[in-house]
Amino acid sequence: MSLIVQKYGGTSVGSPERIHEVAKRVKRWRDKGNNVVVVVSAMSGETNRLIELINATNPTGTAREKDVILSTGEQVTIGLLSLALENIDCSARSYTGSQANIRTDNAFSKARISGIDECKMRDDLDKGYVLVVAGFQGVDDEGNITTLGRGGSDTTAVALAVALKADECQIYTDVDGVYTTDPRVVSNASHIPKMGLEEMLEMASQGSKVLQIRAVEFAYKYNMPIRVLSSFDEGDDGKSTLVTREEDIMEEVLVRGVAFNRDEAQLTVEGVPDQPGVASKILSAISDANIEVDMIVQNVSNEGLTDFTFTVHRNDYE
Repeated sequence: MSLIVQKYGGTSVGSPERIHEVAKRVKRWRDKGNNVVVVVSAMSGETNRLIELINATNPTGTAREKDVILSTGEQVTIGLLSLALENIDCSARSYTGSQANIRTDNAFSKARISGIDECKMRDDLDKGYVLVVAGFQGVDDEGNITTLGRGGSDTTAVALAVALKADECQIYTDVDGVYTTDPRVVSNASHIPKMGLEEMLEMASQGSKVLQIRAVEFAYKYNMPIRVLSSFDEGDDGKSTLVTREEDIMEEVLVRGVAFNRDEAQLTVEGVPDQPGVASKILSAISDANIEVDMIVQNVSNEGLTDFTFTVHRNDYE
């Protein structure tokens, strides 16, 4: 019996009709004899609605209270999907991040997973339940609800797959795998059936939006295979991309794909002393805030001073 972790994004669970379709797909995997853990995002548009409510009430409020609000989107989805599974005679049990014992640090809105106690989930899997887990959220050592930031549900899915020693982590999106570039921009982009985790990590860091970089980093660190599929394909035999260890890929490819990113913000610190340790001082404070730095450029020194330029996601610019 295989253990499969599946993740469904907001568009995949964007309406009751879509949730019923996801439930049918999950049941098919369960009926094949697999144990199944499902991680879901909030329904499409729900997180934006919650942000609007926050901004209309107190946009400068504490990050702790904002995380309490933002985490509710996924909680609605886990309940609805569990009910949909029950409706087709598939036993299911929902888990919030806290109930799944997903432990994080206390960096609200950008928390990082520090550990998962999977014992309770294993017990329910042994009882025959499909587990439906809220993505994007966890709990810190003081019991506070935390959210994981961009790509949090992908990260949750891969982390659970690692903790539960799953055979595969399946990421369902609105596309049927990874392409050589964005097919919405380049019409003749080619589908990639199999690629290496290191290649995917590089593409994600350069702007490819199929998989979030934190999830790929997790998979790369713990060698967890990821399969990217479309939740809009009928049946379970459609196109997909398997992202796995490089040694599993026999054919050598010099150029795998081209990625781009429109969401980068560039910052330049002028007149920095050109001496060892200065870059570390600048970037350490950014790292302490759980902000990921993408590109770094340092200009040629002029009279002992230089300009230090780096990029972050535009949402982290403020």
